[in-house]
Amino acid sequence: MRIIVAGGLGFIGTNFIRHLFSEEADVKIVNIDKMGVGSNPKNLEDLKKQANYSFVEGDISDPSVINNLIQEADAIVNFAAETHVDRSIKNPQIFIQSNILGVFNILESIRKHNRSINFVQVSTDEVYGEIEEGSFHEFDRLNPSNPYSASKAAADMLCLAYHRTYGLDVKITRCTNNFGPYQFPEKLIPKTIIRALRNLQVPIYGTGANIRDWIYVLDHCEAIRLVLEKGRAGEIYNVSSGNEVSNLEVVKEILQHLGKNEDLISFVEDRPGHDRRYSLDSSKIRSELGWRPKYDFSSALKKTIEWYLENESWWRPLATREVLHSTPWRHG
Repeated sequence: MRIIVAGGLGFIGTNFIRHLFSEEADVKIVNIDKMGVGSNPKNLEDLKKQANYSFVEGDISDPSVINNLIQEADAIVNFAAETHVDRSIKNPQIFIQSNILGVFNILESIRKHNRSINFVQVSTDEVYGEIEEGSFHEFDRLNPSNPYSASKAAADMLCLAYHRTYGLDVKITRCTNNFGPYQFPEKLIPKTIIRALRNLQVPIYGTGANIRDWIYVLDHCEAIRLVLEKGRAGEIYNVSSGNEVSNLEVVKEILQHLGKNEDLISFVEDRPGHDRRYSLDSSKIRSELGWRPKYDFSSALKKTIEWYLENESWWRPLATREVLHSTPWRHG
């Protein structure tokens, strides 16, 4: 099987490529990445000499990038996206360009050049917005709260429309908050680890009471693989682990693992439109495809912390003041 992975030098894309190679004996992967924020060529440097792996530097917002490759492919999995909420508040335009126009170009390329291709669009739980009680199902109304989640919701709607109008084999996954190796330092968990290691204040928005369902990235990768191989066309699959933890609890557990004092915690002005709680019902992917998370939160968090401790040479060049700044949406 020949699979195009768009955005494969980012956090989840990198882990997915490694996961595919560990699970599939006969797979060839073409990795397309524009080398934007969050992409790191060092993530997959060790794969360069493998005959079943190739890299193409390119932007999915450019139709020619996809058109040149898609005719020979059996499947495409799209991770390529601008992902950080704070940056979307500061500069929404690049999120519209990448997250909506990029997906449109993929869909158009499939429609015109290879209608039999299997396409998985990797979305997010943030398209549903916040929920006070219970959990969102795949059929619930979308209610995005910021430019990032709105751009992902728009891309999802395009995917479903192209399935219904043109009969394309499109599937959508919506997952909760990921963590694990290779995550860019602007995100909560790696930012907390790095700042704590430097004995710097760890910023938390508001009171830290915002709740997220945290999933280890390899559990998410397995879910995507199952959707790619067994999922039904035109369907959405929620992916969640049931590890609902407040941001403050996450930070405190990291500090405890590192032997750091909680005096490092600094509460800062909340960001605009900050959703209080996300929660997904993932019974569909569990019952239909037999997916189950393998990693519990605390052991996976410890595993993640150890990875960052052992791979300082990976994160140090990325841990700039701008990346680690607490409230980038207020600047620029």
